[in-house]
Amino acid sequence: MNPVLIDTSVWIDFFNGIVNSKTEIVKEYLEMEYPLFICPIILQEVLQGIREDENYLKVKSNMLNLEILIIDHIESATGAADLYRDLRKKGVTIKKSNDCIIGFYAMSFGIHLVHRDRDFNLIAEKTNLKIM
Repeated sequence: MNPVLIDTSVWIDFFNGIVNSKTEIVKEYLEMEYPLFICPIILQEVLQGIREDENYLKVKSNMLNLEILIIDHIESATGAADLYRDLRKKGVTIKKSNDCIIGFYAMSFGIHLVHRDRDFNLIAEKTNLKIM
């Protein structure tokens, strides 16, 4: 199976015990030890939403054991800004700028993005973003 980047929207469902086609992908990848990635902004988004300290520490530990994609901060910021601007020129406005950062990571590493977020469908329609 191909390596995948798992978006925040899927992690939230996964950690809340929601079963759907996207969380099943996470489960399968984890069980089979297939390459599964996150990036720093996904780590931040997931962790900042956890209210209970005990759960926060558990999730943080688990997520830090995943493969984390790293791109220079300036490169990711300018790449995401370029992506946002290019999409806007094509008539598409992305609501959450963090989605441009995440999309930029996936495209930069040439891996599929597993998501449950409408913005990524819009990005994929106008770019080479590969989604699941």
